[in-house]
Amino acid sequence: MPRKIKRTFVLDTSVILYDYESVYNFAEHDVAIPISVLEEVDKFKKGDTVINFNARQFIRNLDKLSDKDILQNWISLNGRKKGKLKVLTEEDGSVDANKIFGSEKYDHHILNTAITLRNTEPKRNVTLVTKDINLRVKARALNLDAEDYETGKIKDIDHLYKGKSEITVDDSAKIDLLYEKLSLPWKKIFKKKPVANLYFILKSDRNSALAYYNPVSEHVERVHQTTAYGIKPRNAEQTFAMHAVMNRDVRLVTVTGSAGTGKTLLALACALEQRRDFQQIYLARPIVPLSNKDIGYLPGDIKSKINPYMQPLWDNLGFIKSQFSDKDKERKKIDELVQNEKLHIVPLAYIRGRSLSNVIFIVDEAQNLTPHEIKTIITRAGENTKIIFTGDIFQIDTPYLDAQSNGLSYLVDRIQNQNIFAHINLEKGERSELANLASKLL
Repeated sequence: MPRKIKRTFVLDTSVILYDYESVYNFAEHDVAIPISVLEEVDKFKKGDTVINFNARQFIRNLDKLSDKDILQNWISLNGRKKGKLKVLTEEDGSVDANKIFGSEKYDHHILNTAITLRNTEPKRNVTLVTKDINLRVKARALNLDAEDYETGKIKDIDHLYKGKSEITVDDSAKIDLLYEKLSLPWKKIFKKKPVANLYFILKSDRNSALAYYNPVSEHVERVHQTTAYGIKPRNAEQTFAMHAVMNRDVRLVTVTGSAGTGKTLLALACALEQRRDFQQIYLARPIVPLSNKDIGYLPGDIKSKINPYMQPLWDNLGFIKSQFSDKDKERKKIDELVQNEKLHIVPLAYIRGRSLSNVIFIVDEAQNLTPHEIKTIITRAGENTKIIFTGDIFQIDTPYLDAQSNGLSYLVDRIQNQNIFAHINLEKGERSELANLASKLL
């Protein structure tokens, strides 16, 4: 029987900044870190973003691993089932990516180091692992195997859970009975037990109904169209989204959909409708800095720094206010909530280490978060806290994230069929006829 060739994965900076525990995720295989990666990670250690946190945490982990060892030797990654780790420092010059590609870059030094390892230890099957697509292409151009970092990545994004299903009911009398009783045992409609909090458009040849499966009562219940702080749903999907956000038994909600489907507006309106059930309403969006510069580079105090990033949230709040006249108490209440910080727009970086109790927390543009960031936010939840994530998984602004690896997709895929979780994917645009036309034809 031929001996299995030991695989060695060389990690680049993008993998470390995406997952600071990535070195532990390669089973029995060995992991190598080029010295240029350590130098590049060092430049990211200052700041309040998740990238900065991951850089610091990786350095701490590496320090613990190498406490009694020299990193130029292969050291154990804890346990027989794990491989070994080494920091690579040599470039033998047989292939110089800096000369080939015409520029001196960290990426090119990483390529040189990986190729040197392959040449000096030919028994190893060396593979570069990077979330940088262009670096993978460059590696293959130099005859070096390269692949994406797969941990936390959704395998089949086209079949990601949508939270809703259209069902044809063979007997219209069942739908009549649902209208009469308001809820029915699931066995009266389905042969198989539905996923927790799954929404349905039930149709027969004569009638139809909106419903969802309540995992607590194990009944299929009718979903009624409701108004939340002056905002009415315009289609079945929006009705489902509002029901999910306002369902007291559900503590975690995800709402996905393209621009103009009403994700943020519905979440905010429903949060305002439930303001008496929580002490505060928190609104947040990931801050994606320009040119890798932290918001600290911007002028003014923290409020002035984050306001440009948070303007879409203020726009939605303004639209809700516009549903009322200046004399209406609902409009005045919004101003009062903002003034007293009962409705508070915050940067996500400032919640790390906090315990969020008795709040309803809306995180907009959640597709720009990593799985680790999503986990960090959810683990902040204390008693009587509800968290709503909204976003478009196909519109990613954060480097090295995509539709399959972003935190929002990861969350929907991993946590479905839990009693306290509900998800709905919005597909129909409702912003305006013009916006719909652009989305469809351009």
